[in-house]
Amino acid sequence: MKFILGKKIGMTQIWKENKVIPVTLIEAGPCFVTQIKTKEKDGYQAVQLGFEKIEKEKKIKKSQKSKPYKHLREFRLENIEGFKVGDIIDVSRFEPGEKVKISGISKGKGFQGVVKRWGFSGRNATHGVKHEERKPGSIGSAFPQRLIKGKKMPGRMGSERVTIKNLEIINVDKEKNLLVVMGGIPGKRGGLVEIKTIN
Repeated sequence: MKFILGKKIGMTQIWKENKVIPVTLIEAGPCFVTQIKTKEKDGYQAVQLGFEKIEKEKKIKKSQKSKPYKHLREFRLENIEGFKVGDIIDVSRFEPGEKVKISGISKGKGFQGVVKRWGFSGRNATHGVKHEERKPGSIGSAFPQRLIKGKKMPGRMGSERVTIKNLEIINVDKEKNLLVVMGGIPGKRGGLVEIKTIN
């Protein structure tokens, strides 16, 4: 499995086989292997990557002295042979046409009602409906005399970890550390994303 950390730059569109397709640009790596976790010592096998090195000494916290990176993430692997601390992982490992899955934190939308959060249709705008077009309506029954767990209600929306699978890599720019991926990915511009190939 190939893997890397990246930063979402934004979306654009390109021509492919006489069709315009939407693509997302990701600044991926270079990442550095900061730790190798083993079953004997840690109970599981993983490779830890550091992304975006902190250059200014005064911005490095005490806990970051040994690993001065803005982002640290682990990727669990069945086989960790071939990796060692200090290795550089960049976009040159990826090739156009490969399928990847990308994980990131979705955009936060704050406290939202049921129409936006769950897609409720709301009520009519006429026939006696007064100032409650976007209300959820009845939320319970006579028995049991409580709210059923998992009921779709208003609440916080977004800011959740989202994974999108089967995204195709359209292009790889090794000089600028860019991955061009078909379609949209989760998160805002500048948000951290984890990229893994699909076995």
